[in-house]
Amino acid sequence: MIPTIIVVAVIVIAFVYLSQVYADVLWYQQLGFLEVFVTENLSRIVLFVVAFLIMAGAVYFSLRIAFHSRPIYAPDSAIQDNLNRYQAQLEPIRRLLMLGIPVVLGAFAGTAASSQWQEVLLFLNRVPFGKTDPEFGMDYGFYMFTLPFLSFVTGFLISVVIISAIATVLTHYLYGGIRLEEKGLFTTKAARVQIAVVAALFLVLQGVNYWLDRYDTLLNQGTWAGALYTDVNAVIPTKAILAVAAVIVAVLFVASAFIGRWRLPLIGTAMLIITALLAGGVYPAIVQRFQVRPSELSLEGEYIDRNINLTREAYGLDQVEVEAYNPEAVPQAGALGDDGETTANIRLLDPNLVSDAFSQLQQFRQYYQFPETLNVDRYEIDGEVQDAVIAVRELDTNGVPEGWVNEHAFYTHGYGVVAAAGSTVEPDGRPSFLQSGIPSTGVLGDESTYEPRIYFGEDSPEYSVVGAPEGQAPAEIDRPQNENSEDESRTTFDGDGGPDVGNAFNRLVYALKFQSTDLLLSNQVNSASQILYDRDPVERVRKLAPYLTLDGNSYPAIVDGRVKWIIDGYTTSANFPYSTQQELESATQDSQTAEGLATALPAEQVNYIRNAVKATVDAYDGSVDLYAWDDQDPILKSWQNVYPSSLKPYSEMSADLMAHVRYPEDLFKVQRELLARYHVTSTDEFYNNSEAWNVPADPEESADGAATTATTDRQPPFYLTLQMPNQDEAAFSLTTPYIPFVPTGQTPRNVLYGFLAANGDAGTGEDGVKSENYGRLTLLDSSGQDSVVGPGQAQNLFNSDTTVSQELNLLRQGASEVINGNLLTLPIGGGIAYVQPVYVQSSGSSSFPVLRRVLVSFGDNVGFAPTLDEALDQVFGGDSGATTGDSENVGETPEDPAAPPAEEGGEGATPTPTPTPSAGGTPGTDDPAADLRTALDDANTAIKDGNAALAAGDFAAYGEAQDRLQDALQRALDAEERVSAGTGQ
Repeated sequence: MIPTIIVVAVIVIAFVYLSQVYADVLWYQQLGFLEVFVTENLSRIVLFVVAFLIMAGAVYFSLRIAFHSRPIYAPDSAIQDNLNRYQAQLEPIRRLLMLGIPVVLGAFAGTAASSQWQEVLLFLNRVPFGKTDPEFGMDYGFYMFTLPFLSFVTGFLISVVIISAIATVLTHYLYGGIRLEEKGLFTTKAARVQIAVVAALFLVLQGVNYWLDRYDTLLNQGTWAGALYTDVNAVIPTKAILAVAAVIVAVLFVASAFIGRWRLPLIGTAMLIITALLAGGVYPAIVQRFQVRPSELSLEGEYIDRNINLTREAYGLDQVEVEAYNPEAVPQAGALGDDGETTANIRLLDPNLVSDAFSQLQQFRQYYQFPETLNVDRYEIDGEVQDAVIAVRELDTNGVPEGWVNEHAFYTHGYGVVAAAGSTVEPDGRPSFLQSGIPSTGVLGDESTYEPRIYFGEDSPEYSVVGAPEGQAPAEIDRPQNENSEDESRTTFDGDGGPDVGNAFNRLVYALKFQSTDLLLSNQVNSASQILYDRDPVERVRKLAPYLTLDGNSYPAIVDGRVKWIIDGYTTSANFPYSTQQELESATQDSQTAEGLATALPAEQVNYIRNAVKATVDAYDGSVDLYAWDDQDPILKSWQNVYPSSLKPYSEMSADLMAHVRYPEDLFKVQRELLARYHVTSTDEFYNNSEAWNVPADPEESADGAATTATTDRQPPFYLTLQMPNQDEAAFSLTTPYIPFVPTGQTPRNVLYGFLAANGDAGTGEDGVKSENYGRLTLLDSSGQDSVVGPGQAQNLFNSDTTVSQELNLLRQGASEVINGNLLTLPIGGGIAYVQPVYVQSSGSSSFPVLRRVLVSFGDNVGFAPTLDEALDQVFGGDSGATTGDSENVGETPEDPAAPPAEEGGEGATPTPTPTPSAGGTPGTDDPAADLRTALDDANTAIKDGNAALAAGDFAAYGEAQDRLQDALQRALDAEERVSAGTGQ
């Protein structure tokens, strides 16, 4: 029975394993990417077999040769007696060991080698860069493709030789070929020859290693990256000497095998070791200490310059357009006349704060959800391109009734795109929706113009079984009949979204994969069923393009009548000569990743990065398209040689898709981190680090917004439509400010030294044509001035302004919470302005933040008003000349009596303390203290009424309560002004 059980167990294990392989084949084949699966796995198999045969063969023949050349008779001794006993014990299993040991070691070697399949494929399909390094004159591709491959092969062969040497010595010792005698160590000729050959092979390989180490110096990471003066003048020459010496000693070992004397190779080995210690360590240290350090700048200047130039090239910073910018410190009336496009598109809706508003106003069912942080995109509406905060209404499996049928067959998808204007809100502070509702309607389309069902998303179920034969009644829960209906409509998925599970064998395969007997037995699985899984867009692309590092943020867009997830893919390397390495995880961390609102890249060291691929995933059927975006990137070209049918040229992208491509956020974070230091191209200044900058801390998370060593405190970059100075038109851009770098322990200076913007507009209106402005990095350099207010100072101005603090305190009445939105830095009006939306959220369980005020600063001037227009007018002295479109962009309409009038030229202009009639309270009296108490009571009542209206879903009543709240708060402010005036305080 035991052999039968073993055979059955092996068969079962093999079937389970092969079934998972078959499931993968079906998945890749359904998507049209079978070549990715086949190429990767064949490469792994070939590498495993080759490495297995080399390691197992080398160990086997070492054991076999050593055993068959053993001496027939060995002198009697106590040691030999012990060895004879070991030989007797091993003899019954000797044949098994001589086969088993090589097989086990070969399996380990094969597994390790198979993990290097990407390096091998890149080498075999490499494409040259067409540029050479400044030291050896080798093409960059040698360092990116050839050197890693040669290092892998050399390292693998050295491990084979070392393990074979161990096996050889142990076998010879066990069987008497090597033995300790009174006269010393004795070896037979066979043992001596075999050991000498193995030692010679090791030395030859070590010589190759020394030779390759010369090129590795260009990848060093120290104070400055690359081969510096000591490397070029001491390390590289000595590595060449050691390589030649290793080969010479190898020849001596081969000669000793025939002459029977070990003196020469042993002397040679000792000299090689001494030379390696002196030439490889002591001599370079002496050169560095006594020659370089006293004259470091003059001797290292050439190599620092190489580091600057090649680091900028490796990260795409060599094309940054640097403009000197001398910001005005005092706002001038009418100064915003040339910034109409920017001010009209200032994004007041914070995508990190409005998820609750989307949920409360647009969720409609417990089985829907919105992500915690939303995305920013832009759409053409009535001929104008407008920024929008966008999300999809995804399925929430936590709100689905329990049971396999509900979780995997009935509730299968989310529904609809929800988008709100980025620069305007409703009069009561709620988002102004461009696309909303069930059925989905709005300016972006409806069910007749786009497919709203979301089967593939960031929070989709693990798997769903969908599809039915023609004529069968729909089983899937589609959506509510309408927003107010309690009934759900039904639907049937009719796309090609997953492998077929209509036959019994495929059902069994996937029942094993997901460990579900329900999948195997349920009557909801029919002859036309498909199974949808691996539904997260980023993970889906990662499986189809394993050679890419993917941006942590995928975003949805309505493209050509479909909802598409757009994902940015990067080619990376750590082998670009003279380029400084960055850890991706550290470089992409900021305050949003710390709060879980964004995802940092993995902890991978790179010194080269390109946004090589734009990928899309269809939210309905999961189809994936990979577009070769940077078609000049040699790494991507090499992968295109590996996978000739997987990537499409970007010329096949539609104009609609082009219009929604944006500059990738994680790439921008990596670049801004490097540019903080590498904007300096002068060798002397770079050496002294006198012009280094830093990304400021997020003012919302830091007391002063100063630079910090904690990467998780960095201010995140922001997407907004912006017209940079000296540019003809506005562009959808990704932006970040810079402040001076200060060493740890010194007092930080939160003044603005730089402002970086990346142009993210790729579309020109023509299919397949990429705008030449896309990806343009523009850096405004204001480092010549120390008086330009930085983000932290602007936040402090807001927090310390008397008028602002008084009104914020009133807004906090009734347990309401005041929440600052993202602080936007804007180069407008000839200087630097800061804009921050202010949200208020009541304490109710169903409450959400509503936009109530806007803060604006320019220099030391602060504006604080219900609308952006009013806040700008306060700062720029009355009629600012700004063109912000709909005046109802924040809070209230212009006729709202609660809106404070501006005082021309005043700093943080204050409202005129004239009592206003209340909507629900009493008019002003001669007793300001009584008026204050009445106003606060009215505000508290309005808050309670608003919370009750929200809980009941009565948004009309909620809006009316918010109007009463604003009126009461304004009356309270007026009364407080009169109280202060009366007491002289």
